[in-house]
Amino acid sequence: MGWAGYIPGARPARPAWGIAAPTLIGAPGCSERPVVAKVLAGRGYDAIVALGVVIRGGTPHFEYVCQGVTQGLTQVSIDTGVPIGFGVLTCDTEEQALDRAGIEGSNEDKGHEAVTAAVATAATLRSVSEPWH
Repeated sequence: MGWAGYIPGARPARPAWGIAAPTLIGAPGCSERPVVAKVLAGRGYDAIVALGVVIRGGTPHFEYVCQGVTQGLTQVSIDTGVPIGFGVLTCDTEEQALDRAGIEGSNEDKGHEAVTAAVATAATLRSVSEPWH
């Protein structure tokens, strides 16, 4: 199973928030997600969800990638005002990632949580930007 299997974990959250057909855009790696998110934020999306996985290897590369992705996505959200649901799994093993991927047999669904967080934040931002009566 490729990591495209992680994307369906986010799908159950969509109907609850009235999202019929999200735009799905891939990136070649997790490090590229912040720049893709920044471009999408500039195109008028109300919320963005970044999904992916980084699995620890035998070098410090894991820490650099995880830190860069986390800081990058956070900075894009702060700079643009567009909420970004953080669904990038940072795990020691593939088994840990699968257990959080929201697939059959998983204990957690981080994709669903990321969608819910992003859309709820977008709704909050919309409510506070509307004029008070």
